[in-house]
Amino acid sequence: MSERNGDLLKGLIIGGLIGAALGILYAPKSGKETREDIARKTEELMNKAKEEYEKAVIKSKQAYEAAIKRLQDVEVAAKAKVEEVESKVSEFAEQSAETIQDNKNRLKKAINAGVDAYREEKTKKPA
Repeated sequence: MSERNGDLLKGLIIGGLIGAALGILYAPKSGKETREDIARKTEELMNKAKEEYEKAVIKSKQAYEAAIKRLQDVEVAAKAKVEEVESKVSEFAEQSAETIQDNKNRLKKAINAGVDAYREEKTKKPA
């Protein structure tokens, strides 16, 4: 955007100089009047260039501030999403650990029951 404004400023200055030069060449005025016209036009051109520059600076600052605000909003949203994912992962890990422990306890009970049943059968005498 600043390159575009710089091009506009260059165009204004060059256009003003060309206009002033053509005005001098074709003006049917006295030297004093022509010099006064040139001074007035130069001042007008400089004021216009200054105004355009100030507008460009303001627009650049506004664009910069808008970009910073947008980045901050994105950062907040990203942090919230990360916290949400971390919470879900933590919850899943806890549930998985509980499920694994439950399965481990059931398997241990089943093995112990099998061992007990085997021992009981072994200690019985054949009839």
